[in-house]
Amino acid sequence: MHDIRKIRQDPTGFDTALMRRGEQACSKYILSIDRERRKKILETEQALERRNIATRDIKLAKEKKDEKNFTQLRQQVSQEKSKIADLENASKDLDRQLDSFLLTLPNLPGSDVPDGTSDRDNLEISKWGSIPNFDFPPKEHFQLSAAKGMNFDTAAKISGSRFVILQESIAALHRALAQFMLDMHILKHGLKEIWAPVLVKRETMVGTGQLPKFSSDSYETKDGLWLVPTSEVTLTNMFTGKLMNGSELPIRLTSLSQCFRSEAGSAGRDTAGMLRQHQFEKVEMVSLIKPEDSLDELERMTRCAQNVLECLNIPYRKVLLCTGDTGFSAQKTYDLEVWLPGQGKYREISSCSSCGDFQSRRMHTRFKRDADSKPEYIHTLNG
Repeated sequence: MHDIRKIRQDPTGFDTALMRRGEQACSKYILSIDRERRKKILETEQALERRNIATRDIKLAKEKKDEKNFTQLRQQVSQEKSKIADLENASKDLDRQLDSFLLTLPNLPGSDVPDGTSDRDNLEISKWGSIPNFDFPPKEHFQLSAAKGMNFDTAAKISGSRFVILQESIAALHRALAQFMLDMHILKHGLKEIWAPVLVKRETMVGTGQLPKFSSDSYETKDGLWLVPTSEVTLTNMFTGKLMNGSELPIRLTSLSQCFRSEAGSAGRDTAGMLRQHQFEKVEMVSLIKPEDSLDELERMTRCAQNVLECLNIPYRKVLLCTGDTGFSAQKTYDLEVWLPGQGKYREISSCSSCGDFQSRRMHTRFKRDADSKPEYIHTLNG
């Protein structure tokens, strides 16, 4: 969610930043709604003042037994009440119109995020590990002998495509990796473990930016609950509507959860193996931070993810995403891409993002530095 005051202060800068994300300039449209909304609010305040004056004068007319003036003033109060109700309804409609539009706009990119339209324009920051040279053609992960524990056929029979059943040693490896990552984040990186629901309300998905724009990417139940595409949704929204003390920050959380994604628009991509599934498990990191610590926290969070790969001795590279590849809610994102011998290229395995106050404005999550300071929106990060 964007701060309307900043748009008023620098509409050209807002449009320029949005266009870097491939969006159309829209500050004129936003400010036209905002002006009309503020006009209605001013008219409401003026009508309230007239009503209050007339109400006071009614008492004086009654004391003086001035029936004519008393009747006129009562009519005026009635008219002002009707006008106030109409103006309040109009301003609420404009509020909803403005909020509905702002909720569809992505976060503005950081100044150090490179311009680009796709992953081809991402900037490689560093590499770690040695890519092995084989004297035979490397196989894909699902072609290895150990992959007999991946049962795609039965999963397709009971659930459809892009599902898998894990059996025996692969199931054990899957469980061990999750436990290893949780233990590392908790014991070494100082994160707090959370177990949370995977079914959430619509407003919860709105809070972190999955809705309203990307409804086709997730699954909605018939009673209006949504299956989370990532536990970022639940971890971050735990603080919706809260006003925290600055001494409580930073808050650093981790969670292992089932995740569900429709993979809309990915027809024909990564159909073999476990790379793009409708249901999968993921260990997530979430941080809530004071604004001035946001970028340092992104580096810290990314190092936590790098530590996991280095402990497993998996070659990877760190990539800064361009404007066209950065997620909707993010200001700046690092991807960690691991080397897949069977494909002969790097593929994204972890994505760490700083969202600034974009999500906290949607969730109305704030903090106070001390008892006398004004509330400020916190910054959120996820990886």
